[in-house]
Amino acid sequence: MAATVTAAEAAALDALKRGGPGAAEALFEAHTAAELRAVERQLRGGIEGKREELRQMVGERYRDLIEAADTIAEMRLSAEHLLEAVRGLQQRRARGRAGTSPSAQSSRRGGPAVPAQQIVPQSQEKFYCLAAQTQLLLQIPEKIWTAMESSQYLQATQLYLLCCHLHGILHLDSSGTHYSPILACFPILARQVAASSHFRSTILQESKSLLKSQTVLDQAVADALCSIMLLEDSSPRQALADFLLARKSAIQQLLNQPHHAAGIKAQVCSLVELLATTLYQAHALFYTLPEGMPSDPSLPSGLLFSALETITSQHPAGKGITVLKEETKLSTWFKYLPPSITEFQLTLRTLAHPISQDYLRDTLQKWINMCKEDLRIGITSLLVYVKSLKGLAGIRDTVWELLTSEAMSQNWETVCCRLLDKPISFWEDLLQQLFLDRLQTLTREGFDDIATSSGELLTLAVQELEAKFGSPTHNKHILYEQNMASFLWSESPNDLPPDAAWIPVANRSQFTKSGLSMKAQAHSPCVQSFCSTLDSKLKVKLDDLLSYLPSDSPLSKETLKTQSRNSAFDRYADTGTVEELLRSHCIRCVDYMLGSIREELHRAEGVLQGCQDALHSPTLNTVLFMARLCRSLGELCPHLKQCILGKPGSPEGVTRELWSLKKAGKGKTQAVNPIKAKWQELNERLLQDSLSAYRIWSNVIAKVLVQNFMQSLLKDEAGPILATATNWEETEIEEETETGSSIKSKIRLPVQPSWSVQALLFSLCQEVSRVGGHTLPKVTVQELLKTCMTEILAGYEKLSERKREKKEGMLPITQNRALQLLYDLRYLSIVLTTKREDMKSSRNKQDSRTEKLTDFLESYIDPFDLDVFTPHLNSNLNRQVQRTSVLFGLLIGAESQYTSRSSGPTSQESHNTLPLASSQIRFGLLPLSMSSSRKTKSVLRSSEHKAQIPAPALTRAEETFRPGSLFRQLASEEEDTSAPSLFKLGWLSSMTK
Repeated sequence: MAATVTAAEAAALDALKRGGPGAAEALFEAHTAAELRAVERQLRGGIEGKREELRQMVGERYRDLIEAADTIAEMRLSAEHLLEAVRGLQQRRARGRAGTSPSAQSSRRGGPAVPAQQIVPQSQEKFYCLAAQTQLLLQIPEKIWTAMESSQYLQATQLYLLCCHLHGILHLDSSGTHYSPILACFPILARQVAASSHFRSTILQESKSLLKSQTVLDQAVADALCSIMLLEDSSPRQALADFLLARKSAIQQLLNQPHHAAGIKAQVCSLVELLATTLYQAHALFYTLPEGMPSDPSLPSGLLFSALETITSQHPAGKGITVLKEETKLSTWFKYLPPSITEFQLTLRTLAHPISQDYLRDTLQKWINMCKEDLRIGITSLLVYVKSLKGLAGIRDTVWELLTSEAMSQNWETVCCRLLDKPISFWEDLLQQLFLDRLQTLTREGFDDIATSSGELLTLAVQELEAKFGSPTHNKHILYEQNMASFLWSESPNDLPPDAAWIPVANRSQFTKSGLSMKAQAHSPCVQSFCSTLDSKLKVKLDDLLSYLPSDSPLSKETLKTQSRNSAFDRYADTGTVEELLRSHCIRCVDYMLGSIREELHRAEGVLQGCQDALHSPTLNTVLFMARLCRSLGELCPHLKQCILGKPGSPEGVTRELWSLKKAGKGKTQAVNPIKAKWQELNERLLQDSLSAYRIWSNVIAKVLVQNFMQSLLKDEAGPILATATNWEETEIEEETETGSSIKSKIRLPVQPSWSVQALLFSLCQEVSRVGGHTLPKVTVQELLKTCMTEILAGYEKLSERKREKKEGMLPITQNRALQLLYDLRYLSIVLTTKREDMKSSRNKQDSRTEKLTDFLESYIDPFDLDVFTPHLNSNLNRQVQRTSVLFGLLIGAESQYTSRSSGPTSQESHNTLPLASSQIRFGLLPLSMSSSRKTKSVLRSSEHKAQIPAPALTRAEETFRPGSLFRQLASEEEDTSAPSLFKLGWLSSMTK
């Protein structure tokens, strides 16, 4: 309802405002009484508001009117006073004309009478001379202001000094004690004298202000210095000091300008230009050429002394002020000026002797040293606002362009040698170190940010791995960290690059990695994500720093060679220093990350030592993540290598040689590039930290699995012992009796290790395969085998000690059980024994322990039976090793059965469809030859015959029956050249690299 009334009132108010005949009657017809009363209230309120506004406006205007009236009254009084003064002047002039004439005065004195025709012109001439001087005096201030407005300060100085000369002639100096009749006749001159008194300070101020400008011409600076010398009666040395002080003040003004990133380049360039221009103008103004040296029109000198000689010359033809000579041709009253005015000449109290070269050199050198200190502080504070190396390079290049320009570099060496007796470079002596300091600060801050963010990302990844492990909401990436096999055999859209069918591997960018390549090298998604984030940050920082360095393109190199010939300075002279800064800060950043990784590993090791179920602890996955991360940083972060080496990395992979453990002391020592040595040293640190993490994992695996094996080994109950027993094989033997006849008999010997041994080895293979065993470093697998063998021997030793004690209720070791235990021990010693040269001492200790345990177990076997059993036991043992070489391929003979990929690459390796692992592999290489031929059947039969001959020793059996030997035999055979091969399709063989 209120809204309706308001709308009705508004409509009524609008109708009333429109007015017209019958508007009131129409309102009473269309609206109610309540609405009309509301409209009336609104109208009355509006009327009162307008009245108040009118009152305020009248009050304000009244104050303005009163002030204007006061001003008008003052103007009226001033006009009346002026009229009275003019009337009084006219009256005094009339009285002067009516006074006694000179002839009457002389007749009164009794002298001879002078004709009036001769006396009147002389008095008029004096009067005209006085009037001309007064007129000139009245016009000089205007001319001075005109000259100052056009920056002609020397002309203004000459006029001012002429004005002072007129004051002396007309006795207008207010400091005098004598009476001046002219002031009594012309009171306006008193105000004119007061008005001209401030010209000296104004001209000095403007002249010194002009000295601060770097854009004025040399002649203008010389005129300004002449003005200062004439007004202050100073010497050329004082003029030099004034000039240098003005330029130092100009430098301070430039340094104190408001700072913002867009204007830093202009400020620095203005400072450099001001320094260079100051030296050029010091040469042009104060340097005088030795006698006999011809002058160079492009390199002026001695302008100050030339200007002083011009304005203070005493030659008759050069006397007088140029302005008066020009005015003489324009005005008629100038002819009444006395010679003391028309021939007025400026003079210096002290002679303007030329400045000696030694004094000029010392003064300029002191000034440069003072300016250097101010500039170091000021430019350092300016460069703080430059936040990128690209901006820093832009400032450097602009300074280089300025100093290399023809205007700056044409006579620079000549000027420096004349003034300072040595060349001077503002970049090398002043700016270069300041730029390097700022570059170091920016580089340090950038890599500190990268290190801090990488540490936070590492902590976040660890928290995510340990928090989401085992929860129903964990993603598949966390699952892949737990089980690498699931990642290796999973499919994803990015397994193959989209251009794999038509772009060969050689033409593919090193930064492009296919999904299959990542899986083949066991780079988990979490590791890929971390390395990708780190590499992108390094790329941004590297791209920023590369803008400060010269380009590697051939065209740029040719351009640099051309520019360096006429260059003011070598702007890329500090390239080595910049690259070293980049290298050191990058290494420090990686060291910081490695420190964080070591802290996490130390924490994880403590957690795993006190964990009951360490094998299934999420902390173990954190350890594996750290190990994979350290192993992958050098390969998945190509810009890390570029930061250290200072150039783009080569496209071929370097991971194989980096992660392969080479034997120390082999080969001849060659000279190593120190830069590459730093890269190798960093990779060695990464490798050592990766091995440390893998060592924690291997210790946990060995401890848990061997502990389960030892529990089964040390059981003394018949049931568990029989539960671990496996199949025995009957072997028929033929023996010769004392009479010479032969007797056939059968013996039973174990042909398989116990189930507990097989379970141990299979569990080891499972755990190794679960973490990507084909990419594990050899030393990690060897340490795992060594640890397991050491723990197993400790278990057997514990068993022997318990049996030697012969406690009651303990089952004795029978001959059959001793045979099985002996078979298990020898089988484990073959499978788990490492053959590295640096482990000879530890292996010898294990061999001695194994011999003692073997003697202990053989003591439970009849010696006669032992002699009969030993050859057959060895044969069974060799056959079992050969049979299980594929099943336990990740463990058996890792260092002897497989050759290293880095040695002896064959022509077939380039045709493999996946990158080859640097460490051990489970199967041999599949030969993918382009052409081959088959051997004759006789050769095959002879090879088969040789293969059927049993090996007399275990080492020969391992060499003959190692996994993949069949493939190597096939690779050595020559096949039919006409046989088609699928692998002739080069694009198919390189799709997944």
